[in-house]
Amino acid sequence: MSEFIFLFRSSAAEQREVIGTPERAQRALEGWMKWVASLEAKGQLKRKGDALEQRGKVVRHDKSVTDGPFIELKDLVLGYMVVEAPDLDAAAEIAAGCPIVVGGGGSVEVRPVHGLEA
Repeated sequence: MSEFIFLFRSSAAEQREVIGTPERAQRALEGWMKWVASLEAKGQLKRKGDALEQRGKVVRHDKSVTDGPFIELKDLVLGYMVVEAPDLDAAAEIAAGCPIVVGGGGSVEVRPVHGLEA
C-alpha cells in the first residue's frame, strides 16, 4: 500500500454556499464525519490531518515572499488528510466520495507521498 495526501480545495464563495447557515454547516459536518468513518472502517485512513487557516505565506526561490496560500486567485487549500491505497487511481476513486466533491462545490487534489529515507 502507498500513502496519498488529499488536499481539500474550495473558494471562499463556495464555502459560504456550503456552510452559510447553521443547518447547512451541520449537514456538511455530518457528511464529513460519515465519510471519514467509512475510510477508517475500511483501513484506508492513515492520518486524519487538519483544517488549515486561510492565511499564510509563499516563499519562492528568489527569496520573495507573498501573502496567501493560494493556488489560483479563487482557490484556497482548506485542509488535508493522508490515506492508504494500492495506487493513484484507487486513491482518486476514494477522493471521489469526499463530501467536498459530492455536492460540496470543491475539489480534492490527490498526490502520492514520496517518503524520504534517512
